Amino acid sequence: MALSNNIIGAINFVAVLLSIPIIGAGIWLTNEPDNTCVKILQWPVIILGILILVVALTGLVGGFWRIPWLLIFYLVAMLIFIVLLACLVVFIYMVTMKGTGHLAPSRSYLEYRLDDYSGWLRRRVQSSYKWDRIRSCLSSTTMCAELNQSYRAPQDFFNAHISPLQSGCCKPPTQCGYTFVNPTYWISPINMVADTDCPLWSNEQTQLCYSCDSCKAGLLANLKREWRRVNIILVVTLVALICVYVVGCCAFRNAKTEDLFRKYKQGYV
Repeated sequence: MALSNNIIGAINFVAVLLSIPIIGAGIWLTNEPDNTCVKILQWPVIILGILILVVALTGLVGGFWRIPWLLIFYLVAMLIFIVLLACLVVFIYMVTMKGTGHLAPSRSYLEYRLDDYSGWLRRRVQSSYKWDRIRSCLSSTTMCAELNQSYRAPQDFFNAHISPLQSGCCKPPTQCGYTFVNPTYWISPINMVADTDCPLWSNEQTQLCYSCDSCKAGLLANLKREWRRVNIILVVTLVALICVYVVGCCAFRNAKTEDLFRKYKQGYV
């Protein structure tokens, strides 16, 4: 029984370690400018990681100190959190399935359209109440000012691989036909009706294209890219947690069997 409990404790120590990538993924999201402005996924990931850490610690204590009720709590709670983690993985995959960038004529960077993304993501940015707060947050960052420092010649900018957020928020849509002065200053549009975002462009550095649908689409493209990276971490951790949980269940069952066998023998000695 002692050997089995030690095995259970060791397995739960592995579960404690597996909670760290989940918490780390959430913390990484909080440090990304777009996620800082939107605040959708990072806290659920961090909270779930902390809950898994706490449950794994209870299993660790229950295994090494032979506390059966703690082990039972661990097995039930960990199963619940594994299911929640699996649901989170599926949810992230489903909401990030749609949406991709489009090549613009004579440009190396991509441009983005809001209608390409899932309805759930679009609803996070479409209402004026939500977007006013997000726009204010985005405009306070240095992402557009950094373009002016990096690119001065038109062709250098056109050949640049800028982020989706910079593509959508810091410049007008290419099809509007604006003339480049610098990455955040454009003049003399040729076709103002080519896109609903064309008349929304402003050379005022606090305005730019932050009111444009292309800026919302760029934000969603950035979120999609970052959430997909986090989802890879979550999938790997989920598979490892399932393996640890199955082994832990087997060890717990063997420990109970050994205990019953020992009591049986003592009853007939």
